[in-house]
Amino acid sequence: MFRIGNGYDVHPLVKERKLILGGVEIPHELGLGGHSDADVLLHAICDAILGACGAGDIGHHFPDANEEFKDISSLLLLKQVGKTCADRGFRISNTDAIIVAQEPKVAPYLEEMKSNIAVALEIETDQVNIKATTTERLGFEGRKEGIAAHAIALVEKD
Repeated sequence: MFRIGNGYDVHPLVKERKLILGGVEIPHELGLGGHSDADVLLHAICDAILGACGAGDIGHHFPDANEEFKDISSLLLLKQVGKTCADRGFRISNTDAIIVAQEPKVAPYLEEMKSNIAVALEIETDQVNIKATTTERLGFEGRKEGIAAHAIALVEKD
């Protein structure tokens, strides 16, 4: 039995924060604001996997009211999501995601992001795909107010 889940997340760009995407620190004058490290890409992937497994969403598992998750690496959250998926009797077939940002350019970091995600989920890098796009200066992403990410995941019942 195969199941598909989708995920979406957005965080504002703010001063005095690191920009972390896919577990990679990307040099930029602004970072993403949020309770954890605000890794919008990993949050979208977490939601896609949780959705495919029928396990709710990232906010349910890692509420922002819980200080335990303050500034936590989202790679740790993703690793726990992978465990939740396995505990429910599923294995991840693949995940595909897209980062929506006017800047910075993230293409030089995509392979490292894929590797980080594969390690956290205990899958092969060819089971992870990441793309990036701009919005041609339209919307909040185009105005450089924030970054969004969309993801899908396919899981299979063990």
